[in-house]
Amino acid sequence: MADALIALGGNVGDVRTTFRKAIANICGMTQAALIARSSDYATPPWGEEKQDRFINACIEIETSLDPHALLFTLHKIEKKFGRDRSKETRWGPRTLDLDLIAYDDVQLNKPELTLPHPRLFERAFVLVPLAEIAPDRLIAGKTVQSALGEVSSAGIERLPDPA
Repeated sequence: MADALIALGGNVGDVRTTFRKAIANICGMTQAALIARSSDYATPPWGEEKQDRFINACIEIETSLDPHALLFTLHKIEKKFGRDRSKETRWGPRTLDLDLIAYDDVQLNKPELTLPHPRLFERAFVLVPLAEIAPDRLIAGKTVQSALGEVSSAGIERLPDPA
């Protein structure tokens, strides 16, 4: 079994309900065990800034799927929740974004998949929830907590747990 970190994001529709359902789909469709789930965080948009704030979270799962099969399944789940990667604006509004952040200590650099995620250390909206569940996880020679200390987390707000 492999340990995978996945970032969730979205800013269209009832994102927190989408997350709940998407996590159930991830575990079911990958036959994975959910190891940890962060809180949800409201975050400023990144890249394309003229849009609603995003909600972001991270999960840690244990799966027997290889990284490519896991990514394929994550894309299938995004589509199920209304995302069409072929018709969207880069960094634009979306119902659900699932990014494979890390998969064990695997390092890959292929056109379809780069591990660890190439922009991980630039994105406080991923590092904040990731630091909640895996602060000491070593990724590309850095702990998540130390990487978080190198970026600004201004504007990121932990949301209360859903009732």
